[in-house]
Amino acid sequence: MNQAEISLAESILSAVGGAENIQSIAHCMTRLRLTLRDESALQSDQLQSIPGVLGVVEQAGEYQIVLGPGLVTRVATHLSKLSGKTSTPVAEEHQVARRHNSAKQLVRKIANIFIPLIPAIIAGGIIMGLTNVLIHSFPSLKEGSTVIPLLQAMSKVIFAYLSVFVGINTAKEFGGTPALGGIAGGLFILPDIENIQLFGEALVPGRGGLIGVLLAAWFIVWLEKSIRPFVPKSIDIIVTPTVAVLITGFSTYIALQPISGFLSEALTGGIQTLLNQGGLFAGAILSGFFLPLVMLGLHQGLIPIHMELLNATGIDPLQPILAMAGAGQVGAVFAVYLKTRNTTLRNVIKGALPVGILGIGEPLIYGVTLPLGRPFITACLGAAVGGAFQAVFKVASVGISVSGLPLTLLIKPDQIVLYLIGIVISYAAGFFFTYFFGFKEDMSKPFSSNSPTSNKGVPLQ
Repeated sequence: MNQAEISLAESILSAVGGAENIQSIAHCMTRLRLTLRDESALQSDQLQSIPGVLGVVEQAGEYQIVLGPGLVTRVATHLSKLSGKTSTPVAEEHQVARRHNSAKQLVRKIANIFIPLIPAIIAGGIIMGLTNVLIHSFPSLKEGSTVIPLLQAMSKVIFAYLSVFVGINTAKEFGGTPALGGIAGGLFILPDIENIQLFGEALVPGRGGLIGVLLAAWFIVWLEKSIRPFVPKSIDIIVTPTVAVLITGFSTYIALQPISGFLSEALTGGIQTLLNQGGLFAGAILSGFFLPLVMLGLHQGLIPIHMELLNATGIDPLQPILAMAGAGQVGAVFAVYLKTRNTTLRNVIKGALPVGILGIGEPLIYGVTLPLGRPFITACLGAAVGGAFQAVFKVASVGISVSGLPLTLLIKPDQIVLYLIGIVISYAAGFFFTYFFGFKEDMSKPFSSNSPTSNKGVPLQ
């Protein structure tokens, strides 16, 4: 870690009231997430004026400081050393429990379950994409070579055991024993259950997907908490987990798996019907409204939907559509870069634009489009145009990855050109709307000042 990163961590620590005021530290791909003991000790103006802080959003008592990919992990590590608090990739339960309605709490918890899994999912997806490229570029590799099978094995690990990982994280999020959550997830994918018949039908490994895993893992946590008060402490470690697993196992195969299977089929069928019937309009709406979800940090809650589509159909038509949101914003920001003569604003864009092209849009949201205002709207309009294109041509991915150009590796081989055309269309549309209607030079004036709410993001709520 270099001195600039250390100084950034120290500056953030000072602005939030010192080490003693930090209750917990977490981080995702781009945001440092802090909960504070005394929120009145936070110096919001000072925090937002720190060089390197692209934006600050307060969500239900959790302060999300946007730093960008890579940097956030290093700053979180040093902040942990300074404060004596362990940095984790998920927020604690109390961080999302206040001032949110139940729907938002649920989405936030789902996001917290999947955030720690994102690096592994991306790695598996990228390796899967590279393997597909090798197979189609060099067909001879499929015969008599161990390279392709080895790559396929590496790429499938996270997806083969994703149910177990999700079960573990669900238990953590709801305050249960992680290993028991892992067992709940494993109940769904255990190959042995295909030899078991209930009510005249054989059980199907994987049926119910991640929806079922979430339900079963939550259920075993609830059981664990309900059973423990009635068990003597001397035998708690034996009785509580055993009873919880037995009840969860029977409940899963008798009720939870059939119910979640029905829900999974209804969800995937509904999305497919929406895209087939809605076509252009469905693609435009889905993509056009995706940036606001990213802005609120709720987009990670869609991961189970992507996984259900992949599990049920082998392809995901939703991800290419939503990926156009980032492309529309790239085009919008490029228009701002060409029009403005504000040196500070141009420097912010130069720092955030490369990662935006690579599919991580939050630095552009909090550093450029949202502070400027209207460019955020024109970026959404550009995204809608590209999303409509992807929907009309039914472009689909075969795995999960970050959006932007990296997703190209996971697009169906015969649709790669269409996907890239869609990206160019979103770039062009975002650029057009922003250049002619979305940006005027006087919007950049705050970036020339030291105002804490100017070039650093949106003000604290």
